[in-house]
Amino acid sequence: MHYIDEIKRYIPENEQEKLDQQLILDYLTQHDNGLTRENVVAHLTISSWILNQAHDRVLLAYHNIYNSWSWTGGHADGDGNLLNVAIKEAKEETGLQNIRPLSQEIFSIESLCVNGHIKRGRYVSSHLHLNVTFLLEANDEEPLIVKEDENKKLSWFTFEEALQAPSEEWMVEFIYQKLTHKVLAWKALGKI
Repeated sequence: MHYIDEIKRYIPENEQEKLDQQLILDYLTQHDNGLTRENVVAHLTISSWILNQAHDRVLLAYHNIYNSWSWTGGHADGDGNLLNVAIKEAKEETGLQNIRPLSQEIFSIESLCVNGHIKRGRYVSSHLHLNVTFLLEANDEEPLIVKEDENKKLSWFTFEEALQAPSEEWMVEFIYQKLTHKVLAWKALGKI
């Protein structure tokens, strides 16, 4: 399925997702290069909410640029297979090799502001990440390997701890709480 159709098919959970989905679709349909970083205003990124096999803890990375605990993820860089990008990025950023999707469908959608920063010695201007998130599972006993050019450390957190550890208040309030509530709802429904 084409990545734009995949985003269109997603059913928003709340007003944030509904508005962000429309923004993302409008932007991607108007710009040919929204799948790559060549578009310096906004481009597609993919994140992962990685649960352990008991589905009671989430893996977070201490991100160098944001100076905060956060989810894993990265740029699509031209790859329209969004789930594959999520898994590839999760493996690269954690060192885990046994990661599997808990669903083939997009789990969450969001438009994220990125402040200007230095990346690999070059300045990157402020821009938007047009983001989709997938729900993944990994073994919490498998060794973690920090990707030092992106993260300082990696750790498994209970859901409560995962909402207290990050220093980015907006991400906690609008994204991580949403993801946590959705995981708990899926667990209650037996979807995971």
